[in-house]
Amino acid sequence: MTTASAPERDQVEAYRSRVRGCLLGGAIGDALGGPVEFWDLERIQAACGPAGVRQYVPEDVDGTHTYGRITDDTQMTLFTVEGIIRGAVRRDRGLGFTVAVLHHAYDRWLDTQLQSGPDGERDGWLVTERWLYSRRAPGNTCLSALEGPRGGRRKLERFGEPARNDSKGCGGVMRSAPFGLMPPWVWDSLPWQLETAAEAAGYTHGHPTGQLASGALAVLVGAIVRGQELPDAVDTTVRLLREQDHHEECVLAIERAAEAAQEAPSAAAITSLGGGWVAEEALAMAIYAALAHPGPDEMLDALALAVTHSGDSDSTGAICGNILGALHGETALPPELAFEVEGRGTILSLADDLIYELTAGARLHGDHGPITRWTERYPGW
Repeated sequence: MTTASAPERDQVEAYRSRVRGCLLGGAIGDALGGPVEFWDLERIQAACGPAGVRQYVPEDVDGTHTYGRITDDTQMTLFTVEGIIRGAVRRDRGLGFTVAVLHHAYDRWLDTQLQSGPDGERDGWLVTERWLYSRRAPGNTCLSALEGPRGGRRKLERFGEPARNDSKGCGGVMRSAPFGLMPPWVWDSLPWQLETAAEAAGYTHGHPTGQLASGALAVLVGAIVRGQELPDAVDTTVRLLREQDHHEECVLAIERAAEAAQEAPSAAAITSLGGGWVAEEALAMAIYAALAHPGPDEMLDALALAVTHSGDSDSTGAICGNILGALHGETALPPELAFEVEGRGTILSLADDLIYELTAGARLHGDHGPITRWTERYPGW
């Protein structure tokens, strides 16, 4: 990647708002859809009204009503962010960005699913966050793909190998928005974002459509961060996808979503795009909801549309929140949902740290200085 001249302060501020909006928006959509993930449309509308899910549905946790709980979608997205930061720190050694660092990050996420709490064996800070040690219906594909290489192998050997399955479940795409959050003054990064997100998805999902859908979300978010309006960003995504082998399923799904968005929004229309259980459908359904309600004052409408269906509501909600949060920035997020989404402090801390690393990393670490505690927070592996 080639860096242009230093940005103006207002450019950095706008970028910061998009990054925070993308990550927190994804968590909000995830938490909005999580409780209704296994409900059919009739039950959702009976419980929430004909307008769909517009507020958090309470969940019973140890006998207490709890609101705004995130799922594995946000958990894995947070470890994606941490992995990107640690991969950037690694460049101090004269190495390029090594995608296998993301595999290592997902291995740390796996600890949060297998252990009751941190055991002190891992470095960095995210894995010490006790609230993350909770299973929130993680995908079996992600679990099995990450558990498989652990048996009897040296640590460094197990990272960077693709998954040995043919899954195109949505577990890759729902965590891939952070790859799109490169600063807009970095030139020619969209193809890199597609390739990197697809490779990282391939650590758990072996089907090319699942990998390309993950790369497509990265490109879509990346184009938005660079200033493109949503329809143009969708066109950019389709254009880059068409240059890839095995693009047909993903392109068709996105084009169907764009066509459906020309008509009045409806639960029937989003249902016609699929259930969201596989990658290209989850992406298409989220894009549809975002295109149907693209304005900064329509984000709650878009999120409600994205989760009100008889499918993988948390994933479609999360992806829609990523897209519109990047498009409009954090001030467009619905405050009635944002204030109590689980883990908000952790999410925004990671968002800010990603910004610090990608815009001011030279002030935090380097082979020849400066020396700060940043590399204890984010070791370069």
